[in-house]
Amino acid sequence: MRLRFVGCGDAFGSGGRGNTCFHITGSKANFLIDCGASALPAMKRLDIARDGIDLILITHFHGDHFAGLPFFLLDAQFSRRSRPLVVAGPTGLATRLTQAMEALFEHASTTKPTFDLQLVELAPETTTTFGAVNVTPFPVVHGLSGGPFLAYRVATEGRVIAYSADTEWTETLIPLGRDADLFIAEAYTYDKIVRNHLSLATLEAHLAAIRPKRLVLTHMSDDMLTRLSTLPYDAAHDGMIVDL
Repeated sequence: MRLRFVGCGDAFGSGGRGNTCFHITGSKANFLIDCGASALPAMKRLDIARDGIDLILITHFHGDHFAGLPFFLLDAQFSRRSRPLVVAGPTGLATRLTQAMEALFEHASTTKPTFDLQLVELAPETTTTFGAVNVTPFPVVHGLSGGPFLAYRVATEGRVIAYSADTEWTETLIPLGRDADLFIAEAYTYDKIVRNHLSLATLEAHLAAIRPKRLVLTHMSDDMLTRLSTLPYDAAHDGMIVDL
């Protein structure tokens, strides 16, 4: 199984990095986690075949995680996609998607797609199965707007991938990432406490309880990017591949 970081930047494009979007593929699985505003052109640069993607998991409704979805869907429509697609995310997904579609492309939300599009709202700490992919959301803490906010623990093809999404420290990150084959964790700052975000120092204080088999840091501000050469952990970059 393979995970590719289509985009791993913060909301401000620090370091010239794209918005959050991860592509996971295996013998049966083919899905995205998040679809930030820059996701579609990034997927095209990386020659990722969008028609093969069966599932898109959205963590929350901020633009750097969600705003690429209207472009993805319109690209699918105009390329005459026929393969069914499931988009799953927090409560309010259908309403938020309609609002985004209309804000960006008037009347787009009322155009019948050429493919079967299913929207699924996920309940925290309840596992939902999509084919070969088992998804367990965990609630996280990322402010008062753009939520609800979910982190994902995904089990598929004998591997577990956990993603913290954007969040300040919360105890749900322990069961989310515990013993995961890959834990993708926000490290927005090095040790500075920024409300609604996670620092590397805070994450490090809890790693012994989480015990991930592999940790990759993501969603880094300039404060973190200037320290990459000194870090003892893997740090994501756009296009990076992790084989599991």
